Amino acid sequence: MQKINVKIPVRLGMPYGTCSKSSYTIIIGAGFLPSVLSNIKKLLPKKELFLITDANVAKTKHLRNLLGLRRAQSSRKEHLPQYVITPAGEKSKNIGTVTKIIEEMEKKSLGRDCAVIALGGGTVGDIAGFVAAIYKRGVPIIQIPTTTVAQADSAVGGKTGVDSSISKNAFGLFKNPAAVFIDVSTLKTLDEKQFNTGLVESIKHALIADKNYLTYLQKNLEGILERKYKSLEYIAVKNCKIKASVVEDDPYEKNKRRILNYGHTIGHAVESASNYKLLHGQAVAIGIIAANIIEQKLGLGGKERLQILKKLFGRLNISLKIPKTVSKRQLLDIISRDKKALRKWPRFVLLQKTGKVLCKNGQFAIQIERKIVEETIDILLKQKF
Repeated sequence: MQKINVKIPVRLGMPYGTCSKSSYTIIIGAGFLPSVLSNIKKLLPKKELFLITDANVAKTKHLRNLLGLRRAQSSRKEHLPQYVITPAGEKSKNIGTVTKIIEEMEKKSLGRDCAVIALGGGTVGDIAGFVAAIYKRGVPIIQIPTTTVAQADSAVGGKTGVDSSISKNAFGLFKNPAAVFIDVSTLKTLDEKQFNTGLVESIKHALIADKNYLTYLQKNLEGILERKYKSLEYIAVKNCKIKASVVEDDPYEKNKRRILNYGHTIGHAVESASNYKLLHGQAVAIGIIAANIIEQKLGLGGKERLQILKKLFGRLNISLKIPKTVSKRQLLDIISRDKKALRKWPRFVLLQKTGKVLCKNGQFAIQIERKIVEETIDILLKQKF
């Protein structure tokens, strides 16, 4: 197992929440999920634990492994109070689900001496983190990600939130975890589409921070797709180190941390406009293609990179087609409502070259003319890239 320490400055009174610890540890390995609960109890002694997971994870062996239940005991009533989000996925990522979870915690008479455990993918982690941030003005959260998206990105960094009926993560704040436990063996239960699309966040990290990592992903994709533990541990460590280094510099996304949104502005718009029929990773892949188109329009190059990415996404069987029900007008409207928008228009993260984000006048997200974005959307909709 490998450990990564994430150092976060304590900034009490920040408008986007506070950090209860100055650091937390990410533990990465394979097959150690049955020992995690005892580690949590040692980390948070005397804390009453409350587990949040979803219907998909509840069907797997992960919940049983975490609770230390043998197969013969699987019908026994679990000793850990829990809430199972149903249905699983983005449709439940709303304020209504948060209310139900909090009321369940109140029924269990849980106070400020409790802690929340999130077992699942990015949606579970985002919801559970948000619940922990606001329950009784804040309780600790432990993240145990079980998907490629969550292990690469969402479980690390402290971003939490849920969607409104209009846009993604409209409600949210920063809540850094007390610890993150990444057992890559949990990825064995993911279906191919969930696993493959989740790798897009790994590709994003390579694009913004490490050209050699992109080369590794290209050369070792077969082993990754075969879910060999050595490959899965390597990318988990690489992803966490990249994200941790960014988060340590800019924990509350005032500037540099915005580079982690590469491909996400248009990607989130496509995801929302599809009514979440597209998985997050697939939408971000489309957003990354869009960013590359914008880069070429601004004379930043990237023509060869675009071809490499198209081929890489093709090897992952990720379709780059936007559903026909999604219109240009709809996408532009959602983009204007992006949570990072200023004066109804967001700034965009672009690459100066593979592995390095463009920084202009000290800013890592820059203003792009609406006309260029409109032209890019036309290209995406017509599939002329």
